[in-house]
Amino acid sequence: MSNIESVLTEKRVFPPDPAFVAKARFNADQLGALRAEAAQDPAAFWTELARKELGWQTPFTVGLDETDAPNYRWFSDGKLNVSANCIDRHLGERGDQVAIRFEGEKGDVRLLTYKELHAEVCKLANALTALGVTKGDRVVIYLPHSAEAVIAMQACARIGAIHSVVFGGFSAAALRDRIEDTGARLLITADGGHRGGNIVELKKAADEALASGCKTIEKSIVLQRTGHDIAMQAGRDLWWHDVVADQPPHSDPVWVEAEHPLFLLYTSGSTGKPKGIQHSSGGYLLGAMMTARWVFDLQAGDVFWCTADVGWITGHSYVTYGPLANGSTILIYEGAPTVPDAGRFWKICQDHGVTIFYTAPTAIRALMKAGDEWPAQYDLSKLRLLGSVGEPINPEAWMWYHRTIGGEKLPIVDTWWQTETGAIMMSPVPGATPTKPGSCTQPLPGILADVVDEAGNPVTGTEAGGYLVITHPWPSMLRSIWGDNERYIKTYWGQFNNKYYVAGDSTHRDADGYYWIMGRVDDVLNVSGHRLGTMEVESALVSHPRVAEAAVVGRPHEVKGESVFAFVTCKGARPQGDDATALVKELRDHVAKEIGAIAKPDDIRFADNLPKTRSGKIMRRLLRAIAKGEEITQDTSTLENPGIVAQLQGREG
Repeated sequence: MSNIESVLTEKRVFPPDPAFVAKARFNADQLGALRAEAAQDPAAFWTELARKELGWQTPFTVGLDETDAPNYRWFSDGKLNVSANCIDRHLGERGDQVAIRFEGEKGDVRLLTYKELHAEVCKLANALTALGVTKGDRVVIYLPHSAEAVIAMQACARIGAIHSVVFGGFSAAALRDRIEDTGARLLITADGGHRGGNIVELKKAADEALASGCKTIEKSIVLQRTGHDIAMQAGRDLWWHDVVADQPPHSDPVWVEAEHPLFLLYTSGSTGKPKGIQHSSGGYLLGAMMTARWVFDLQAGDVFWCTADVGWITGHSYVTYGPLANGSTILIYEGAPTVPDAGRFWKICQDHGVTIFYTAPTAIRALMKAGDEWPAQYDLSKLRLLGSVGEPINPEAWMWYHRTIGGEKLPIVDTWWQTETGAIMMSPVPGATPTKPGSCTQPLPGILADVVDEAGNPVTGTEAGGYLVITHPWPSMLRSIWGDNERYIKTYWGQFNNKYYVAGDSTHRDADGYYWIMGRVDDVLNVSGHRLGTMEVESALVSHPRVAEAAVVGRPHEVKGESVFAFVTCKGARPQGDDATALVKELRDHVAKEIGAIAKPDDIRFADNLPKTRSGKIMRRLLRAIAKGEEITQDTSTLENPGIVAQLQGREG
């Protein structure tokens, strides 16, 4: 790790198109001046932005409070309301402007103006209050990707309740674990959602979760989305349309401290237990708002489509909060990108006049694989900016995006950030930054990054590789891990004695100061843009009665980015033939039930035992090489069982 060698030899550079530069918020000189101002005093830079850009009920007097570092606090003596900043502030000037354009997988379309969104949020906020939900209570949201998901999040923010959104693709067991960790009083779910031509049985999974634990849940609000028959438990389950029916469309916002938790979002770690990432109200909103404006060059008349589900941080920051705080129009699509065919995304762009399109490399690769004939069928002339999020985008996919969707003219903002950072940290600023295929370019103004070696020393030189670290606090950063501040400090700060925020990614910085993210330093997988902890998948496998031990690694996949490759040892004899085939299917289904379909291993290989050192440590680097089909070059002399390598490679019966 002391100096990572980059194998990427990408040398192409694309300057901003002059036609875009002429209308952009920033040109290169303006961005340079802003970056220089921020670097001189980052805390003062963010403090002035917070005063200028956010609406405060009680103005703050403290900018950055480092008293309890690394538990940094921003604007801590000020009070505001996030929902009021996203909706109420726009009612006078753009109340009749469309805030949300929603399209369901079956083609149903719904438009909500800012006035209508305000009324819907207020009615649900009043319903939550009537059910006894108050400031600081936790509400878990388990909904399809929909306008109602945004309404639910904003309603929680309006009354000071802390929301925790659980991705609708997660299983009952994953939902249960998150409900129990938050201690939530109320669940908001739906009968189901439409995805891939099927109904996603959300209520059924929610019932299973509640039946197996979740003692703190008092009520469950159920959105009627699909209309299919579901079970409703008397005294607990309430229809959304019933609870809001008699509620007034006005609700005074509850003013909360800037450091009041806005939401908890669970992300996988390198240990088995998911981490409840805790984000603040004031600092988070400022980061989401400003980065949305800078990175996406938000202008009047834009229709901004971030394809991420609200169950992920991207859907929080660039669907629910950042664009709405800027008064933009957002688009939400419920379903899969290839239903009924591979032209669906491009048809939506045409039909809704999408101007900004922000999606994941896994989607770009899948659409690229489908063929150029699909986008060619649709009018994409309204598009003016493209974005990429979730994982590093490979240059081949970047170039396809550039040529086929962007017509070799549109800027591509390749963004790097994390659930923990709350907002984009590195990205080109369109109109100002020359781009390189596969590079997230440079840190945004107010973000100070560096590359360090294993000892925490900055790596110097024109080609630097090592750990990616952030060297100064920023407002949208996570505040803690819910209920486990010790784990927060150890995970994100402990490696270098609380000196840096450690991103957990390896990176390469080139001679131009551009960053190239090279993947995780730890064992977190990135499958279709979703970060999955190997320990969670391993725990799910080992919970099967036939499994004794499991180790999971990533294997490169042309569409998903990485696929899940599992090495499994069984209780009793190693399965062979038809028994092995049947058990593979059983284990894949078992993982889907325990965690969710996204975590199903694509490959499962059985072995008598796993490659371990004499101290009992599994040699994961060896397993990664085997999964990729690479020649074994590392030293295996420390293995307790060197003869197992051939079996793991599938070369021995």
